[in-house]
Amino acid sequence: GIPVLSEESAKVDYEKRAGWKRFWLVDPLDGTKEFINRNGEFTVNIALIDSHRPVLGVVYVPVTRVTYLGQRGRGAWKEQAGKRAPISVRAYKGGRATVVASRSHRGEAVDRFLARLESREGGYDTASLGSSLKLCMVAEGSADIYPRLGPTSEWDTAAAQCVVETAGGAVI
Repeated sequence: GIPVLSEESAKVDYEKRAGWKRFWLVDPLDGTKEFINRNGEFTVNIALIDSHRPVLGVVYVPVTRVTYLGQRGRGAWKEQAGKRAPISVRAYKGGRATVVASRSHRGEAVDRFLARLESREGGYDTASLGSSLKLCMVAEGSADIYPRLGPTSEWDTAAAQCVVETAGGAVI
C-alpha cells in the first residue's frame, strides 16, 4: 500500500507523486561509475519518506557488507560483521577540515569552495569517494563536510540524508 519511487520509475508525474504522503525511495545502484570501475564504492539506498522528509534510511555497501542506518527519533548506526554500533557526526571546531568530495561529480563550484576553505582555515584534508558513502563518512564522524554543489536527485541522497540527520548532522 506504500508506493515505491526509484530512478528507474521517475517517469511517475511529479504532480502525482508530490501528493504522496508516504513512499519508499529506492536507488538500487548508487554510484554507477564506481560499479563499472569495480572500485567497490557503490551502494544500495533505501529511504522511507513521510511528509516530504526521510524518516528511515538504509545505505548498504555490497562489497564491504557495511550498512548505515538512520531512523528519525531513534538515531543512527553502522553495522559491520554482524555488529551494530551507534554513530554520530563530529563537531567541527575550525582549523583543518576533512572534506569528502565526489570522485565523479566534483566541478568548478566545489573547487571554489575548497579554495575558500583553504584561505579561511589554512588547509584541508580530502578524500574522493563515489556514491552516498561521502554522506555516510560525515554521519560516522570520519569527515567534516561533503560539498555537493551541483545537481543531484532525491533517490541519490534521501537515505544517506536520513543517516546524517539522525547522527546529528544536517544536509542543506
